Amino acid sequence: MKKIKFDTVARIAFIALLFIIGSSCTKLDDINYNDIISNQFVPTAEDIPSLVGAPYADWRGLLLQWNTLWRAQSKTSDEMLTPERNGGWVDGGVYRRLHEHTWTTDDDVVINVWTRAYQGIANCNRVIYQIQSRSIPVDPADTTALIAEMKLLRASYYWVLCDIYGNVPIVDRFDLPAGYLPKQNTRKEVYDFVVKDILDNYPLVSAENNQKTYGKFNKWAGLTLLAKMYLNAEVYTGTAEWDKCIAICDTIINSTGTTKIALEANQKNVFITENQNSKEIIFALPFDSKYVSGWNDFDIHMQTLQGENQATYNLQFSPWGGVCAVPQFINTFDTLDARYIDNYIKGPQYASNGDPLIASWGEYKGKQLFFRNHVYGVDYSDETDGFRLGKFEIAMGATNRLSNDWPLLRYADVLMMKAECLLRTEHADDAATIVTSVRERCFKSNPERAIVTGDQLNDTSCFDYGLRNHLVPETHEGTSDIKYGRMLDELGWEFCQEARRRTDMIRFGVFTKKSWLSHSPNGGYRVLFPIPQTEIAKNSNLVQNDGY
Repeated sequence: MKKIKFDTVARIAFIALLFIIGSSCTKLDDINYNDIISNQFVPTAEDIPSLVGAPYADWRGLLLQWNTLWRAQSKTSDEMLTPERNGGWVDGGVYRRLHEHTWTTDDDVVINVWTRAYQGIANCNRVIYQIQSRSIPVDPADTTALIAEMKLLRASYYWVLCDIYGNVPIVDRFDLPAGYLPKQNTRKEVYDFVVKDILDNYPLVSAENNQKTYGKFNKWAGLTLLAKMYLNAEVYTGTAEWDKCIAICDTIINSTGTTKIALEANQKNVFITENQNSKEIIFALPFDSKYVSGWNDFDIHMQTLQGENQATYNLQFSPWGGVCAVPQFINTFDTLDARYIDNYIKGPQYASNGDPLIASWGEYKGKQLFFRNHVYGVDYSDETDGFRLGKFEIAMGATNRLSNDWPLLRYADVLMMKAECLLRTEHADDAATIVTSVRERCFKSNPERAIVTGDQLNDTSCFDYGLRNHLVPETHEGTSDIKYGRMLDELGWEFCQEARRRTDMIRFGVFTKKSWLSHSPNGGYRVLFPIPQTEIAKNSNLVQNDGY
C-alpha cells in the first residue's frame, strides 16, 4: 500500500465530503460551509493537512473525470481520438465534434472543464477564508505559508481557465454576498493575475522537495507553473516572455543539487504504478484505487483497451475499447524510440498466460486480436484499429481505476521549456543540447539516434498532415509553414498522452490550420473553447467568445 497516498487521498476524500460545493462560479455563498464546520465538524490541528488538502482533490475531477480536461486537450488534437466502434462510443456525437472541431456551447466537455475548475477555485477561496477567520485552527506561524499554498493552487486552476476559455471572471474571495455575479476579465487580466499570484506567493511556501511536500504546491511547483505561463505568454497576451521563462527554468535547474529533482534514467519510471518516489515529478496528483472511489477517476485503460484485454492484465472489469492514437501521429516516431516502444499497446494481443486473444467483432472476428496503426475514420473503425494508450503502467489485477500518480508538472518539461525558449531566441545549438539530454534515455541501444542538432530543431515537422479517412481522397498539406516544427515533434514524443497536445499545437500555430484523419480546419476562433451557455444564462456579465 502507498502510505503517502493513504494520507493524501483517503483523508482528503473524507474531508471533501464535508465541503460539497456548487459547481458554478456564481455559487460561492459560505452559509453551508460555516454551518457544517460549526455544527457538525470541529477541526483540530491534526485535521489541517486534510482540510487544506481538500481543494487539491478537485484537480483529479478536472483532469480525468468523464469529458473533462484530458479529453479537451488530447482528443481535439492530432494525437488521439475516440472513433465510433461497433455502434458504440457515439454518445451524442461528442467525440466526433471534438475531433472535427465542431463542439458547441452546450457540450459537456465545455461545461465540465469550466465548472470543475471553478469548483477548485471556490474551495481554495473557502480554505483561505477559513484560515483567515480562524475557522481552521492554524498555528499563526504557519498561516502565511498555508494561504500562499492555496493561492498557488488557485493559480493552477486559473491557468487552465486562461488556456481553455481566455476571458473568464476572476473570483478571489469566498465571503461574497448572495446573488453575486462576477464580472468577466480579459485573458490578459487573467494571465496577469496568475503571474502576480505566483510571484507573490512562491517565496512563502516550502522549498523542501520530499514526501512532506509531495502532491502539494511547494516552491518548485509554483516556479514550474510560472514557467508554463511565461512559455505561453504570447498566446495569452500577445507579448512573448521567452527570456523570463528561461530564467525561471534556470532557477529550477540550478536547484537540483539540493532538491534532488532530476530526469529518471528511464522515462517509464515516471508512469509506473508505484511512481510516488520518482525524482522527476515536481507536482503530482495522487491516485490510489483503494481510496479514490469515483468510477472515472483514472480509467484511461478502460477507455482504450478492448474487452478481450481484460485477460491480458487480469482486470477486474472488462474494458470498453474506445480511444486510440491518430495513425499520422504514430508515424512521426522513430520506431527505436523507447517512447514508441513503451508508451503504446500495439501488435498481437495475448492473455496473461500467453494464450492469443481472439477478436470478437469486425473484419478480423475469430482471428487473433491485434492493434494496427490504421483507423478508418472518426465515424467508423474496426476492433483492430489504432494503437492503444499504454504510457501509464496498467497493473495486473487493476480495477476500473489505476493507482498511478499523475505527474502534472515534471522536470523534463522544465528542460524542454528552456530548450524551446532558447530556440525561439536564436540559441538553437544550446536548445539542441538540452533536447538531446532528454532523448538520450530513450535510445540507450542506439545512442547516436538521440542526438539532435540546432539546424534540425529549426527545421519543419515530420508530421504528414492531411485527410486520411475512408470517406475522402487522401490529401497532403506539407509543414514548411510550421516554424520550429521539429521542436513541436519533440514535445509530442516526450509528452504524448499527458493532456497538453492542444496547448502545444496552438503555440506553434498548427491547431486550427492543419488536417488529420477526419479533421479539417474549422475556424481560427477554435483556439478557445466557448463560455458554457449554461453560465451565460446565469450571469449577464458574461460575453461569449468570438465565433460562438
